[in-house]
Amino acid sequence: MSRPDHRRRPGPQRGRGTRSRAPRGRSRVGERYDAEIGPVAHGGHCVARVAVAGEERPRVVFVRHGIPGERVVLEITEGSDGDRFWRGDVVEVREASPHRVVAPCPVAGPGLCGGCDFQHVDLAHQRTLKTAVVAEQLQRLAGVTWDGEVQPVAGDLPEQLAGLRWRTRVRYVALPGGGRGMRRHRSHDVVPVDECLIAHPDAREPHPGTTTEHVAVAGPGAGAVEGAEEHAFAVATDGFWQVHPGAPGTLVATVLELLQPQAGDTALDLYGGVGLFARYLADALGPDGAVLSVEGDATASDHAVDNLRAAPGRVRAVRGDVATVLADGDATLPALAAPDLVVLDPPREGAGRAVVDELVRRAPRAVAYVACDPAALGRDVGLFRAAGWELVEVRGFDLFPMTQHVECVALLRPSVAALPVV
Repeated sequence: MSRPDHRRRPGPQRGRGTRSRAPRGRSRVGERYDAEIGPVAHGGHCVARVAVAGEERPRVVFVRHGIPGERVVLEITEGSDGDRFWRGDVVEVREASPHRVVAPCPVAGPGLCGGCDFQHVDLAHQRTLKTAVVAEQLQRLAGVTWDGEVQPVAGDLPEQLAGLRWRTRVRYVALPGGGRGMRRHRSHDVVPVDECLIAHPDAREPHPGTTTEHVAVAGPGAGAVEGAEEHAFAVATDGFWQVHPGAPGTLVATVLELLQPQAGDTALDLYGGVGLFARYLADALGPDGAVLSVEGDATASDHAVDNLRAAPGRVRAVRGDVATVLADGDATLPALAAPDLVVLDPPREGAGRAVVDELVRRAPRAVAYVACDPAALGRDVGLFRAAGWELVEVRGFDLFPMTQHVECVALLRPSVAALPVV
C-alpha cells in the first residue's frame, strides 16, 4: 500500500499534459455552445451534446465544472472536426442545479488549477455523482448492478466537514522568486497558488530520495479484528501512502470484515506496498497462519520486510512483479501455493487478466479487491465473473473529497461451479 506516487491516484499536485497528435481538421477550441449538461462520466466531467452548424448529429462534449441537468454555455477546450468527441468547460450557468455552490478555493474553476473536479458541487451531491460513476462502470464493464452508495470516512478534522483540509501530502510546483503553484487541467501550465484548501494543516510535501517517515495506524476495531493494536509503518517520503487520515484504518477494517479471516488461514497480500494489510492479516490469522506480501517496488518491499518483522505467524514480504511471482510459484511459500484469502490492491490500471487467471486457478475462499479506479475494478470484476466467480459486495468510500477520485473495496468469491475438481 506504499509505492511511488506516479503509479497511483493523481492528486492536486499533478498536471496532465494533453496528448501530442496530428491535427484532425479545423480546430474548434474557443467556440461556445448552449447545452444541457447530461449524466456524470468517469474522469471528473459530465456528458453534453451540442448542435453544430452543418452537422447532422450532435457532438459529444466531455464538460468540466457542470452538474447534470444544468443549462449552460460551454467553451471547447480541446477538439477539432475529425475528433470523436470534444472537451469543454462551463463558462456560464443559465439554469443552475440546486446542488451548485460557490467553490471555496479561488483557483478552482475553468482554466485554473486542475487538482479539484467538484468544488462547485455540494459535498453530499459529490458522493451521489461518484456513486453514479461506480455503478455505471460496474454495469458497463462487469455486467453487474450496484445499489450501494459512496460513503464518507471517519478521521476528518472539524474544518474538513466541507470536504477540505484532508490531504496529508501535497506536491507544489516551484515558481521563480520562491512562489509555488499547481498545474492546470490537462496542461503543464502552472497556476500560482498561495494555499491548497484540501491540504491538511500539517500536510507534508514529499521530495524524491530515500528519507523515511513513520505513520501510525490505529487498530481497525473489534468489528474486524478483536483487540487489534495500533501499528507504525515505515514509508518512503516520496512513496505512496493513503493521503486521507481516515483511509488506512477504514480500508483495513473493511477488508478484514469482508474477508472474515480465521486463525490458521493462509493469505496473499498482492501489490502489498509497505505491508499495511499484511500486518493486520497476520494479527487476525495468529501464530498458526501464513501471510505473503508481494510488491514490485524495491523501496516499498524493503520497508515491508521491516514493518512485518514483528508480525505473528509465518509472514514474509517478497519483491517482484505480481503476475510473474504468481506464474512462477514457489512450493516453499504456502500462502502463494494455496491461499485461503487474498487482498488485491493493484495500481490504477488494475490487476489484469494474467493476475486474475492465476487467482482463479488457486481458488481462494475470498478475494478483497481494493480499487482506486472504478473502471479498472469493473474490467477485473468482469474477468472474475467470466471465470465463474461472483461479486458479493462493493463498498465505496469518499477518500478524496472535491476530486473525482473514489476508493472501492469489493468482495469476490468462486462459485461452486468454478471450484477446481480435486
